[in-house]
Amino acid sequence: MGVEAGAQAARSRALAVLRVRSRALAVGLLPAALAVILLAGGSTGHLVGSFWHAARWAVTPVAVAVLLAAGAVALVIARARPAVTPTVPIAEESAPDLYRMVRDLADRLDVPAPSAIALTPDCDSWLEDRTHPAHGPPPADDRADEIAGVRASHHRRTPAAPVLVIGSPFLWWMRVGELRAVLAPVVAGTGPSAHPDIAAARRFVRGLDAAVAVSSSSGRCPASRVVCVGIGAVARLLLRSCREHAALMERGVAAAAAERAQAVDYGLRIVAQEQVGLAYAGWDRLLTRVALPAWRMGRWPSRLDAGVVAALTELSRRDRLAEGFASRLGERPACDLLEEPGTVDEAASLLAARLFHGGPEAGPDWSPVDWQEYPDEVVDRKWRTDAARLHRVLDTLGITTGPAPTPPEGPNLARVMDHLSTPHGPAATTDGEEALVSKGPTATEVERHPGVDGIEAEGDDEPEPDGPAATLAAALTTLLSREEATAAPVRPATPDAVPWDDATLPLFPLQPPRSARELLTEHVTAMVCCAAMDTAGATPGLDWLDGPTLLLNGERATDLTPRVLSLVEDGDPAPLRAWLRESGIRPEKPVRLG
Repeated sequence: MGVEAGAQAARSRALAVLRVRSRALAVGLLPAALAVILLAGGSTGHLVGSFWHAARWAVTPVAVAVLLAAGAVALVIARARPAVTPTVPIAEESAPDLYRMVRDLADRLDVPAPSAIALTPDCDSWLEDRTHPAHGPPPADDRADEIAGVRASHHRRTPAAPVLVIGSPFLWWMRVGELRAVLAPVVAGTGPSAHPDIAAARRFVRGLDAAVAVSSSSGRCPASRVVCVGIGAVARLLLRSCREHAALMERGVAAAAAERAQAVDYGLRIVAQEQVGLAYAGWDRLLTRVALPAWRMGRWPSRLDAGVVAALTELSRRDRLAEGFASRLGERPACDLLEEPGTVDEAASLLAARLFHGGPEAGPDWSPVDWQEYPDEVVDRKWRTDAARLHRVLDTLGITTGPAPTPPEGPNLARVMDHLSTPHGPAATTDGEEALVSKGPTATEVERHPGVDGIEAEGDDEPEPDGPAATLAAALTTLLSREEATAAPVRPATPDAVPWDDATLPLFPLQPPRSARELLTEHVTAMVCCAAMDTAGATPGLDWLDGPTLLLNGERATDLTPRVLSLVEDGDPAPLRAWLRESGIRPEKPVRLG
């Protein structure tokens, strides 16, 4: 295992975990041992008399009951299936260069090579043990395993090394040298993982965690539920007893791996850590701003990893967030280590949709969308849906177009701007607004959207003033909450095709908090974009990080959110009206919605 101080500390903590297991085993066997002694003493004539006879009758049933209970707990712990992270398997045939790089890295670190490689739609990398018998027997031939691409071994005498799980954004955004430097401490962890004491301690802790999950599952009969409650109580007690030792063991393993990996690309690793933070920020913003609207429409972007590369490349060139970005982008990207990066990217994008949203749903509406089709298939639909929702709220409040003698038929931007620019005060409030304010949102809606009550955004010190904007924001938030509450739950189309529990999907729901003011600003911005597309011939642009944009006369317009936000906050539409006139947009022309 090595002479690193962290490795020695990890081994001592692993022995402490195993001592907890030994004590639990001793407690379960102690009554049985006492019963054996009493029975053997009676049969040999040493422990005779009424006292020893009564003791045998009292201890033997207790010993049998304790032994059966201990056997049941041990059976559940041994048979329970530990959690497996959903990943995209990467077989060696589809990425020989990547496997070769990882094996060379393991040889240089003098540790066992990972048994397989898999990708996850997250900005993280780790080692995961998938050798538990509950995960299924090894395949009968030399083909890649269904979960992680592990090759078969009919006569395996040593435990298989853990699987290396790599974050898919790293593989696309980082260069080959950067990925090698970032993976060095992770691969170095296979050394301590191969130690028998640490491996046994990890199996015991994973078994306890899986047993707690099994005992907490619902849908059982009353008798089995009582048994599961007892097993869960014992498993939780053992987990509490070894929790601190297990945490310190993992900390020691990480310290040993980091110490061993210092000799491998240490200088490059410092530079690569900057790219890790940049990839994490870009990936999070890509999921919440770009992928989530498409998922809610039943479409899933099929090239998320390529999309984050495009976004971060543009961001690096514009803001120079990465030093030497021009020379860096000229190096070989890590995704070139894959034989078919497009196919792997599509699989990772679909897995991201399942994990973060819960799809795919059954039916033809859930289909992939390419980036060339994204502006028309997603952006245009989202803007028109938001604009239609805004006009439904205005119809509910009974708000009409301004005092024009012959207002054009159909919804238009002038109607929204005239309402938001109405002077504040009780006289400017319509009957529909008074009814809405008196009714107010429900408790569930306030809980889902904290900015409804008083139109106070999260983190604001003072609530926004009352007025048309506040009333419209409250009504919009209430309508959106009701739509989300009445929406059908997302269910997978093929429940038996995934190696995790579909009842828990989505595993990582993306619900960015939005205040009522932010929702109103977003919907008014969508209305402006719809007016620009219908009257000035603007084209919806694929903006990655900064909000909605338009292409006007072949040039990308600046972000509309500041202009709309000033209109919402101050009720002053003058800056927005000036920009509309310069862009050739007619707010009074009817806008196509839906």
